[in-house]
Amino acid sequence: MQISHDITGAWLEFHDPGQRRFLNIGDLPLESGEVLPDVTIAYQSWGELNSDRSNAVLINHALTGWSDVPAWWPEMVGPGLPIDTHQYFVICPNVIGGCQGSTGPSSLAPDGKRWGSRFPYLTVRDMVSAEVAFTNKLGISRYVIAVGPSLGGMRSLEWAIQFPDRVGAICSIGSSAVATGDQIGTWTTEIHAIKADPHFHGGDYYDKERGPVEGMGIARKIAHLSYRTEYEMDTRFGRDLQGDETGRYAVTSYLDHQALKLQRRFDANTYIALESAMISHDIGRDRGGVNEALSSARVPIVVASIDTDRLFPPRLQQEIVELAPSALPLQRISSPFGHDGFLIEVETVGSIIRKTLESAVIHRA
Repeated sequence: MQISHDITGAWLEFHDPGQRRFLNIGDLPLESGEVLPDVTIAYQSWGELNSDRSNAVLINHALTGWSDVPAWWPEMVGPGLPIDTHQYFVICPNVIGGCQGSTGPSSLAPDGKRWGSRFPYLTVRDMVSAEVAFTNKLGISRYVIAVGPSLGGMRSLEWAIQFPDRVGAICSIGSSAVATGDQIGTWTTEIHAIKADPHFHGGDYYDKERGPVEGMGIARKIAHLSYRTEYEMDTRFGRDLQGDETGRYAVTSYLDHQALKLQRRFDANTYIALESAMISHDIGRDRGGVNEALSSARVPIVVASIDTDRLFPPRLQQEIVELAPSALPLQRISSPFGHDGFLIEVETVGSIIRKTLESAVIHRA
């Protein structure tokens, strides 16, 4: 059965793989006690792995990112760019639970049917466990750095705390050590919007004529407002100097456009799975609390905040810096674009990543 964008925007096994490569990491034990069987990781890479496999850089993508870094993080990876592919082998795996080639709810389960509602609950630590297994399969013992924004920053921080011998340094951008009540409230509301769509069918919609794309679109609209700033929205869609207020309502078509873009490349069940993992994020869980966990940090931790970020406000990044003894001074990104500043302020972000690479070299020396 061919599955249309009216059902899901996921990449599926009969689609053109493009630049994706695939690696099977076998069965993956999860924090819940379940085992996710026969896991495949989709990934892309740039540059060449050197003879002793010591020049690898790991990029952890954000919630709706995927393995094609240049597509969502332009001017960051390539010859002469902040992560210089003349020097580094750069790799970005699509997270488990994802919908761009790695095993997720839209993938075929061992019985030949799509996982759908049967897909197990994931945590950020499960995602990192999959990345570690993937890394082992590639024969890479240690990354120069692990870097990521938002959900990717959560995973990068987990690498630093749980696997300090496997990374030279990490960079966490616009992220946090633990999910806040405000974030949980926002994300659960987005999840509710998807589940309330009459085409959700409890998560088993892949064999239907339509999936919960409308619910996911609403979730994206809520999310997009949390990613940007009130100032930007009012400036772009405010009254003009002649008093014409009709431009204010153009914000609705702008949000419709953002929703449609996501519907064409994402899956509703993946949205739920990844946001649920973010909701449970707590670097201090079973480690004596956030203070205790961060105080154990041994590798250089570079933390960047975006001054207008209302989803991950700067106080959350400052907390990491204050509690982790190996953290560098807080790096600040000035942007009118809120949380999405990590995508837009490429010059500042690039400078911060270069600083992280320098810290890794100094730490190893």
